[in-house]
Amino acid sequence: MIPDQQRLKIAVQKSGRLTDNSLALFQRCGLEFTRDRDHLVCFGENLPVDLLLVRDDDIPELLNDGMCEAGIAGLNIVEEYRLGFDIWRELDFGNCRLSLAVPRDSSVQSARHLAGLRIATTYPFLTQRYLDGQGIAAEVVTMNGAVELAPRLGKADAICDLISTGATLKANQLRELEVVFQSRAALAVTRRAMTPEKRALLEKLERRMEGVLQVNGSKYIMLHASRGSLTAITALLPGAESPTVLPLDGQADKVAVHAVCRESVFWETLENLKAAGASAILVLPIEKMLS
Repeated sequence: MIPDQQRLKIAVQKSGRLTDNSLALFQRCGLEFTRDRDHLVCFGENLPVDLLLVRDDDIPELLNDGMCEAGIAGLNIVEEYRLGFDIWRELDFGNCRLSLAVPRDSSVQSARHLAGLRIATTYPFLTQRYLDGQGIAAEVVTMNGAVELAPRLGKADAICDLISTGATLKANQLRELEVVFQSRAALAVTRRAMTPEKRALLEKLERRMEGVLQVNGSKYIMLHASRGSLTAITALLPGAESPTVLPLDGQADKVAVHAVCRESVFWETLENLKAAGASAILVLPIEKMLS
C-alpha cells in the first residue's frame, strides 16, 4: 500500500451539477475506486489517486493550501476564488452562465439601468469585475445562498447568479438581463511544489482525459467505395481528417475507407454517402483515443 502522503489527491464536488460527470470522467480514464464508509473519499485501487468529495467552494482553498494537487470545479468558482493554482484544461461538461436578472415586472431593461441599485450575488468578484468593465456604479450585496429570493425579500433590486435551464428564474418570477460570465468545468492544479512522481501521475491523467474528451460525440466510419467516388465521399464525411484508404482484395477498383468523424453522424449523412457510391457503411462509437 502506497503511503497516504505519496498519493495524488484530487478534489471533486461532493454533490451537484459536476459530480456525476467528474466521477464518470475518471472512470473513463481507467481509474478504479473504492468509497469510504462516509462517502467522502474515493480511494484509487489501480493507481495511487484519491478523490476527495467536498463542497465546490472549498476546492480553491484546498488547492491554494496544497492539501490537494488538483481539483475539478466550475470556471465560475475558479475565477471567483483564484488563488495559488492554475487551470490545466477546460472540460466538456457543467456548462452554465453567470447572469444578471431582475424581477419580471422591473423597469430595468439592461445592465446600465442598474446604476445606483443593489445586486445580490454569491460571486461578488465576478459581478464587480463585470460592472467595472461596463462603467456601472451599482452596489454589490454578497449572499451565501438563496440569491434568487433577494429581490422578494427586499435585500436587492437585482441578482447575479448561475443559470443552466432558467427554471429557477422562472419559478421566482425573475427574467435574465445580461450574461456576465460563461462557465464550464475545469481541471485546476495547485502551484505548490509536488514530487516528480505526483507530477508524472497528474500528467498521465491529463493525457488520458485528452484521449477521452477529444472523442466525445465522435464516430468511426468504415465503408466501401469505388476509387472514382472517393473525392465526393470524403467531402461528405463530417469533421473528418484525411481518411485511411485501403485496397480491397480481388477488387482493383474498390477500396475500404476508414475515418474518424468529430461531428455528429446523422441518417442523412449515411444516405448521402450511399447516394455518392458508398456501400457496407458501418458507424461505431469511439471510447478513447491517444494522438
